[in-house]
Amino acid sequence: MASRFVRTVRRLEPPPRAVDWSIFVLVVFEAVSGVITLGAGHPANALLFLLHGVAGVSLVALVGFKLYRVRHRVLDSRLHDKHTLASVVLAVVALAALATGIAWVAGVEVRLGFWTLLNVHIGFGLLVLPILLVHLRSRFHTPRRVDFADRRRALQYGALLVFGAATYRATEAIGSIQGVQRRFTGSRPLPPGDGNASFPVTSWVADDPAPIDPDSWRLSVEGLVDNPLSLDVSDLESDRTESVLLDCTSGWYTEQDWTGIELGSLLERADVHSSARWVTVRSVTGFRWSFPIEEAAEMLLATHVGGESLSHGHGAPLRLVAPNRRGFQWVKWIDTVEVRRRRDPAQWLAVLVSGFG
Repeated sequence: MASRFVRTVRRLEPPPRAVDWSIFVLVVFEAVSGVITLGAGHPANALLFLLHGVAGVSLVALVGFKLYRVRHRVLDSRLHDKHTLASVVLAVVALAALATGIAWVAGVEVRLGFWTLLNVHIGFGLLVLPILLVHLRSRFHTPRRVDFADRRRALQYGALLVFGAATYRATEAIGSIQGVQRRFTGSRPLPPGDGNASFPVTSWVADDPAPIDPDSWRLSVEGLVDNPLSLDVSDLESDRTESVLLDCTSGWYTEQDWTGIELGSLLERADVHSSARWVTVRSVTGFRWSFPIEEAAEMLLATHVGGESLSHGHGAPLRLVAPNRRGFQWVKWIDTVEVRRRRDPAQWLAVLVSGFG
């Protein structure tokens, strides 16, 4: 039985160098696609999430081939060298990233403090790439055409792709049998409810300002405008209510009734220049995000949720409601709207360091 298994593995396994470079390519793809999916909330992006999942499961098979091949070098201490530890750490982190992602899709519910398995998966996934680059410094071998250009190789990779797709769908089916409902982003629904208490207070990195005094707070609309605005809370009173789904990168989503004023109406009042193409919405913490001006004009600056005034944790006195955007792009504690010719190039840095000042 064991010998039959070994023969099957050898028939399906590409050459060692092909396995190693395939792992590298898939790890880079998983890291890049994973970062992109953090900001991909529109249903049109569903294919990217599917490819991320299928590639992840295919990576499991490739890592299995790799571990089977090097098992003697790892288990026999006499074969260890100065690079063995880095290799073992890479294997552990990669397997942890893959296992937590698959477990989340399958419906496993485990929390580590405020972190869901999805958060843990993202954390391990971000660690894999730098450890892999360190590993490559000591184990680098130039890819060869002969390792890939072969009909048998095409069949092997075709089988690998079929395995990844079938296993990913089977994992989703297990979650469905358990009654787990997931959006294409992987997020799960919160229990029905309205208002501040019906969904968690979350902050991106270190964003956690002191409560804002509404009497001294002002909203500035500036940049490429002929009529800059400085507005207080009373200037934002509106009865416009929209039901919009908030999908958080922590792995949950909720649909709420948000009340506020259209961002587009403020842009009209500010008399935007014809050269304007982007709108940056900024928090009192320095956190900010940029949106195409046409999309931004359709967004809502909310003061209430579920008929209640926003709580401080949910962004009072003003937060952005951005349909088809992920939760971290729904900027909280807004104090500035800047109209720009180009996207803010420093926004990714800002979301990492905001709140530390």
